[in-house]
Amino acid sequence: MYSDFSQGPSHLPDPERQSAFYEGVTIKRGLAWAIDFVVVAAMLVPAVLFTAFIGLFFLPFLFAVIGFVYRVLTIAGGSATWGMRIMAIEFRDAFGRRLTFNQAFLHTLGYTVSLAVFPLQLVSVLCMFMTERGQGLTDMVLGTVALNRRA
Repeated sequence: MYSDFSQGPSHLPDPERQSAFYEGVTIKRGLAWAIDFVVVAAMLVPAVLFTAFIGLFFLPFLFAVIGFVYRVLTIAGGSATWGMRIMAIEFRDAFGRRLTFNQAFLHTLGYTVSLAVFPLQLVSVLCMFMTERGQGLTDMVLGTVALNRRA
């Protein structure tokens, strides 16, 4: 059951021998992020209307809360946000399984912390471009990876 994580999680596709799983994933993650941003912004409109425009005073907080809930629920429900599904990518844990609710929560929490601390987000994006599995900081901590979905 022990695996040598110095070489990366052994239950995931090998980036050299099975490179198709990783091809273009970093760019797709960026495009998925843009799609998810638009989706969350669209969800924000009815939330502001529902609060009789009081939500405008707390817009960044409201955006963060809606985005957090959206990401946790969509990742827990299919191991990918709607944007990731459109881009045909999904998260897998270190054992190659889809993310559970708890893993989705922790992944979203890590993502949120990295957004709140800009240098962490910058390092995370650089890691996605520079590591063989295209993992960001949160992915490295949790042992998750974004992969192209199988056809």
